[in-house]
Amino acid sequence: MSTLRDLAEEHTQLRPADIDHLHRIAGDWQLLSDLSFADLLLWVPVDDDGTFLCVAQVRPTTAPTAYLDDQVGRIVGGPEVAHLEVAYRQGRIWREGDPVWYGDVPARHEAIPVRLRTADGEAGEVIAVVGRDTNLSTARTPSQLELNYLTTADDLAQMIADGTFPPPRHPGETTSAPRVGDGLVRLDAGGKVTYASPNAQSAYRRLGYASHLVGEDLAKLHRRLATDPLDGTEASNGILAALRGEGPPRREIDARGATMLTRALPLMPAGVPIGALVLVRDITEVRRRDRALITKDATIREIHHRVKNNLQTVAALLRLQARRVSMPEARVALEESVRRVASIALVHETLSMSSDEAVEFDGIVDRVASAATEVAATEVSVGMRRTGSFGVLPAEIATSLVMVLNELLLNAVEHGFPPAEEGVDAPEPEDRPEVVVTAHRHRKQLHVSVADNGRGLPADFDAARGGRLGLQIVRALVTGELRGSIELRPGPTGGTEAVLVLPLAKV
Repeated sequence: MSTLRDLAEEHTQLRPADIDHLHRIAGDWQLLSDLSFADLLLWVPVDDDGTFLCVAQVRPTTAPTAYLDDQVGRIVGGPEVAHLEVAYRQGRIWREGDPVWYGDVPARHEAIPVRLRTADGEAGEVIAVVGRDTNLSTARTPSQLELNYLTTADDLAQMIADGTFPPPRHPGETTSAPRVGDGLVRLDAGGKVTYASPNAQSAYRRLGYASHLVGEDLAKLHRRLATDPLDGTEASNGILAALRGEGPPRREIDARGATMLTRALPLMPAGVPIGALVLVRDITEVRRRDRALITKDATIREIHHRVKNNLQTVAALLRLQARRVSMPEARVALEESVRRVASIALVHETLSMSSDEAVEFDGIVDRVASAATEVAATEVSVGMRRTGSFGVLPAEIATSLVMVLNELLLNAVEHGFPPAEEGVDAPEPEDRPEVVVTAHRHRKQLHVSVADNGRGLPADFDAARGGRLGLQIVRALVTGELRGSIELRPGPTGGTEAVLVLPLAKV
């Protein structure tokens, strides 16, 4: 299904600013649909002959839909869209006409012109029309709640026609909550409550206010209820800003262990401030879970930090022991263990600074590669570089993979580039020793190669048998922990290449 932008760019001459405004309406119009108990369809003119294209649709959560089928992408003209033509040409809300039938469903048509205000705040030209179509099959005598919903919906519809709805969205805000059904409070121009839905009344009771809201000054009430005076002041200022015709950001109020999210919207049909609409939602349980997750994340990061510290302590003890050992073979074994422990500590150090159990692996590889060239037992200066990206890897893969790469890099440096023989000139710049780590993802697999341009594998080398401890560790980790495969082979242009294929089904 094509998006609103795709349809508008393909079939209309609307400017980017016009399309952005239509996106803002479609991002906030669930509110109007629920208050209207009606489907909303966003129509844009295709040409000057009265043809319109539906680029967006929303159904109410408070009433049955008038359309069982999706209308987006539908192009219509003629008598069927005469009400849209009137609203578009005359720039006024159209409410005349008899009910129409969609199959067995009777519906009432309305059409709301959409304006985008100019840079100097003046009402601009009509760029689209919102069709408001109400299913009349369940029509009944409206309750007080429904009457307040419909009155507020008419005010917002007029603001769409004026170009003042929706208000600008603040950075980081979403359109998911609160909604009409969560709780609605309507204020008059003085900030007094004229209506509060039952869900809104319940939300305020959880904050400790047991009386009825009607007649209360909501801004002052927020200041009295909030546990934190700063939160109460910000919530109160949001109400006052909406009464002045501004669109304040959403605020939270904490009181008596409960948390309520509030969103204040100005009501100013025809440019006249008549009050504000305040949507509220009890988010106590949501914030409790958030706090539990924050505590859990902090605990996990602290664990990784302590594991890193313990591994560094182990590495320091092994390094100290290596200095006291007189046997060269034992010293080399201890130094190799130090490097293996240090490579694992790198992963835990990264995890201790991450908010989840995954790490950006490229930085770890670069640090391991740099360390390999510094500590490898060779007199040759070997260059290291990485091509491609490992991306983000879960901790269980990263811990094993860093050990594998550490061993392969050390083997490439130490065995691919032995010390230069006496009387042999140093290699030319284009032939200088180099190890290249390559990584890319393909079909939920991670393909990695470690290639050098050194002397290559010995003639009698058998990867399946024997080998030094480092290669035994590599084979065990790749085939066991990582459930992948490894192949050691001559490089295409000389040297040696180790190729790993690792499944990433869990990434």
